[in-house]
Amino acid sequence: MSKEIVDAIKALEQEKGIAADTLMDALADALLSAYKKTPGAAKYARVDLDHETGDFRVFELILPPELEEKLLAEAAEAQEEEREIDPETGEVREPEEPELDPAMIAPYESQITTRDVTPDDFGRIAAQTAKQVILQRIREAERMMMFEEYQDRVGELITGIIQQSDKRYTLVQLRERVEALLPKSEQVYNERYDHGMRVKAVITDVSDSTKGPAIVVSRRSPELIKKLFEIEVPEIADKLVEIVGVAREPGYRSKIAVVSHADGVDPVGACVGPRGSRVRMVVSELRGEKIDIIPHNDEPARFVAKALSPARVREVIVDDEERQATVIVPDDQLSLAIGRDGQNARLAARLTSWRVDIKSETEFAQEDEDIEYAGEEPSDGHCMAVMSTGRRCPNATIADSSFCGLPQHQALSRFETNQLVVLAPLAEAEVEVLADPDADAGQVAEIVERAEAEFVEPEEDPVEEVDTEDPEAPSGDPDASAAGPVDAGDPSPPAVAEASSGEVPPASPPADETSEEGQPQDQGVEDPSDADSEEEADEAEGSPEEPADEAEPAAEEAEQA
Repeated sequence: MSKEIVDAIKALEQEKGIAADTLMDALADALLSAYKKTPGAAKYARVDLDHETGDFRVFELILPPELEEKLLAEAAEAQEEEREIDPETGEVREPEEPELDPAMIAPYESQITTRDVTPDDFGRIAAQTAKQVILQRIREAERMMMFEEYQDRVGELITGIIQQSDKRYTLVQLRERVEALLPKSEQVYNERYDHGMRVKAVITDVSDSTKGPAIVVSRRSPELIKKLFEIEVPEIADKLVEIVGVAREPGYRSKIAVVSHADGVDPVGACVGPRGSRVRMVVSELRGEKIDIIPHNDEPARFVAKALSPARVREVIVDDEERQATVIVPDDQLSLAIGRDGQNARLAARLTSWRVDIKSETEFAQEDEDIEYAGEEPSDGHCMAVMSTGRRCPNATIADSSFCGLPQHQALSRFETNQLVVLAPLAEAEVEVLADPDADAGQVAEIVERAEAEFVEPEEDPVEEVDTEDPEAPSGDPDASAAGPVDAGDPSPPAVAEASSGEVPPASPPADETSEEGQPQDQGVEDPSDADSEEEADEAEGSPEEPADEAEPAAEEAEQA
């Protein structure tokens, strides 16, 4: 063999990245296959190839009869165990005549006699056979190298170029001679994959097959969001900020929970970036998919409340045993908390791993069954906050506190009352300041003073007395109704107002008769000292304003007369 063959193998080593020894072994196998195709070839043979010079020799292997029978029996037994079934007919394929593999003969070299049978010229057929074997071995070596390269890269973000796309799958070229499969199940419904377009995806599976390693990538995996943020946010790449949870509905909306492992680093601000530049790049790569960034919290109530962002949450009642959270939101926030087709609530439940039940304040207040909890003292382990419905919060208290982990409830520690109504005039940011134990004392005092100035302690007894008296007033004596102006705080009683206006509803017949008799008499009076006028003044003495009102028209009529 000429020196040019060795030089060509070394060039292939540089081009393909395949070791020269691997190519030389492939060449030796190719020469052996070519020798077996020559007329009069020995039954068992071996090729010795010098990797430096390229010189080779073919040796016939002469086996003792006993050894040959033994090795053939072992080969036949191995073929019997590996019987195959024809997939077309369903019949068992008959094994071919067993052959001795060189690996089986190698341990018995001391018992084998060799003879040099190197042919002078292999010929055209032998050269073509050697070429095919070499090319096949090169392809196998490339596939094995590619499999070893990508089998440990599952979950890694890759960038490729779309080569082909149809209804079943899309081919993505990762690099030269390396393609990945993007199946239909891993594509996003509203994304287009045009030829030549650059796309980012996550490797989900790498498997070896006869046609080479199959690399499967995904655009729907939650890992895609993590990897994109890791590229855009240096704090995540440096492990200062961690994404602890992702809930995603591809193409629509995603929620991620982030936590900071370094003091002074805001996890949400780091992910958003200056003027939203970082999160905007991720949204652009995801073709406009909305992303909510939620600060992670070990307190389930606070975590669930934040997970329902952008909706404002009033209360969160958690059941640790059932891992269920009942969320109370303002009436105008109910649809926002649930989201379109329940999307917001569904993503919050996936992110927190809690079952979330959302109720409006009105619905929660109208429930017949009260929420049960143990005890009513601070020592019972339950939050002391009293909600707007008048019920006490059943959540468990956190360490060194009489309230649960909700910011609104923690803010109550700044007040003497435990009524959540005291926080009504405050903004959410001010509530966060009060809930922070390290907040500025001057700022806290100013907020507390303003909230207490507008707070009125709720009173239940006076409201109940007014409610019981109201239904009795219409069924009583009309005179008594006219003589009681303090009932509703109105300085003009209903009966007096009706008499002065002259318009009387038909629902009260006694008042109608009096007003009808009095109206013509008032119109026909010429003398302001008439006795009828004195009787009407006596009847309306409960209202000091009416005589003056009636005296003015009477005086005007007298002047006209």
